[in-house]
Formats: sequence, C-alpha cells, structure tokens
Amino acid sequence: MIKVAVESPHQDEIAALLRQSDAVAAALYPGAFRRAITPASLDVPEVSLFVARIAEHAIGCCALLDRGDGSAEIKRMIVDEAHRGSGAGAALLAALEAEAAQRGLHRLLLEVGIRNEAAYALYCRAGFTPCAAFVPYKEDPISRFLAKSVSAKG
Repeated sequence: MIKVAVESPHQDEIAALLRQSDAVAAALYPGAFRRAITPASLDVPEVSLFVARIAEHAIGCCALLDRGDGSAEIKRMIVDEAHRGSGAGAALLAALEAEAAQRGLHRLLLEVGIRNEAAYALYCRAGFTPCAAFVPYKEDPISRFLAKSVSAKG
C-alpha cells in the first residue's frame, strides 16, 4: 500500500531520489536545459515535499511550490525506477491536489520536458491540459506546460 505524506527533504532517501531525477534529466536533455536540485533547495517555506512510501521505504517524491497568487507549481516528480508503474506517481498527484484544495489554491501548474513521455502521459491521465509558459519560464523547444484547475474541498 502506498502512503503519501509531507516530509522533510533532509533525508538520505530523498537525496537519492533527487539524484535519480537528475540522472533521468541528464539522459533526456542537454546540460544547458537541466536544473539541478538538492534537499536544501526544497527546504523553503513555500515548498512542501510529498513523499510516497511503501513499507516505510521512500519510492517517490515531488514538491508543491506555492506561488503566492492562488496557484502552485509541481516540481521534481520522481518515482524510483523499480517502482514505476506501481501507482506512486498518481498517488503523489492526488495528495498534491488534495493539499492544494485544502489550502484554497485554484490552479496547479507544471513544466515537463518533451522527451519525458511517461511523465506527460501521467499528467494527462490526471487531468492536466496544455497551457502557455508561466513565470519564471519562457516558451522553449524542449518544454511542455500543463495546468489543472483545483476545486475547493468542503
């Protein structure tokens, strides 16, 4: 059973997942387009790190960045290679959306590279649709931008 909760980014398991994320990005995209991320960069007030676990083992994570304007950006979704297809990605997205609704956020945004077809398919299945680039991004040839409206939970 997959459990998702907000946790501290300062864990060895999280650092390992972020290294996997960087390795996936390095394999798919040239250096100029990659942005490295560390646990310390996620340890800021506007970011909540969601961690998916099976039997206490971290199998995936992603961050919710509150943009301060009623929207939030999903950043650095990664599921451990051995657990891809387990439903962890969908569980992380569901937890993010529930948290966003609870906070009164109205829109989720994300950027995904054009070569990351598995992630793009996951986001589309979760109800995300194409949108224009949003700050701080600009339109570029290797990015897709997606958005989803969030309904308040009552």
